[in-house]
Amino acid sequence: MTAKRAALVLAAAAWLPGCGPSHLSKKTLNAHLAAGDFPAAQSYLESVKETEYSKKNLVLYYLDLGLLQHHAGKFRESDASFEKAENRMIELYTKSATKAAGTMLLNDMTMDYGGEAYERALTNVFRALNFVFLGQPDEALVESRKVEVYLDGLSRGKSRRSYKDDAFARYLDHLLYLDADKQDDARVSLEAADAAYDWYGKAYNTLKPSFDLPPDGEVGELVFIHYNGVAPRKISKTFQVAWNEAALAVNALKAKNDPEANSAQFKNALAAGITGKAITVAFPEYVQDPFLVAGSEVRTGEHSAPTQLAEDISAIAYKDLADRLGAIRARALARAMIKYIIAQAATKAAEDKYGKNSGMAIFTKITSNVGAAATEVADTRGWTTLPSQIRMARLRLAPGVHEVAVEFQNAAGQPVLTERFKGVRIQKGRRTYLSFRTAR
Repeated sequence: MTAKRAALVLAAAAWLPGCGPSHLSKKTLNAHLAAGDFPAAQSYLESVKETEYSKKNLVLYYLDLGLLQHHAGKFRESDASFEKAENRMIELYTKSATKAAGTMLLNDMTMDYGGEAYERALTNVFRALNFVFLGQPDEALVESRKVEVYLDGLSRGKSRRSYKDDAFARYLDHLLYLDADKQDDARVSLEAADAAYDWYGKAYNTLKPSFDLPPDGEVGELVFIHYNGVAPRKISKTFQVAWNEAALAVNALKAKNDPEANSAQFKNALAAGITGKAITVAFPEYVQDPFLVAGSEVRTGEHSAPTQLAEDISAIAYKDLADRLGAIRARALARAMIKYIIAQAATKAAEDKYGKNSGMAIFTKITSNVGAAATEVADTRGWTTLPSQIRMARLRLAPGVHEVAVEFQNAAGQPVLTERFKGVRIQKGRRTYLSFRTAR
């Protein structure tokens, strides 16, 4: 690619359409979630599909849509949305070895979004829960096994990222196998959950939930799942980095035979050896929007139990990004170096051809520099509608129909909201599942 053509690409890229849900879009969805108005959230989401998501972000669209439908009790529709997201994630994963042309020149958001590892695992978790609430245990087990296969593959991989298993997914697998009276599979899943919670404690400060449930075959069980809060948002943070510092950082990536850092464009930029210059780079950073509800307690008759933290999605997201930030930073620096050299080369070529103070030289300098700056933005995409936490309570209850009250509390333990579930049927030797979402 010539310097002139590359400069035009940079300039044109400054006017590219939206590269994922905007800050305002995420805020709007979270406001609907906080109000518990899932139909309004879905209506808004569908209205901005073309403008906020685009074809490159269909995975995100169907993940967001699927979870809204799940919370609204539209379990079949939810599963259909999650299936579309999952199929697209699998398709993109198989193509990941061949990177799209121009990625190095522009930014990560020129690529189709394929989902983070924990988002992929949670997709099958929510699909399993959809089938649980539909009363289809065999289909739930299919999703459970898919989670196991995916997580087993992660644990065998060579990635240095901490997220290589999912304790909550394994624990849910354990319960679903118990429901199907598959004792050996249930035991294996519980052992996997125990192992995952061991390092969850170190990585995310999430300890294994401890439920006091003496065995009693004459009663049934209530499992309450509380989806709490909102997942953190990624924002783009811009920094000025000295050329020499940038070169040192990306040389480390180059030494690992990274295909992008070993591209001809980057080698040319590195060979330029410019000193005394600063380049603009952008890295992603998480911001956690506050939410009031900190916990919950389930009550029915003489029985009560607090929910316990089973999955800290916010902590997983923060740690997962931290694990990848070194590579993200190096690639961003490499891109910025390339774009700086292209902009300078295009300007010099125009000056040599038309004169230093000519209108064309000035126009080339402005458009190439503006294009370079405009395309330097961090990838801020992520599953917007995810909760911050998944909490769980388990209670042994006598067979029959119960009214269940759930009190949602702030950090001081004071009640914020009470939700009542009437006509909850508990069967002898069986589990009944309930769920509720708070985002306020």
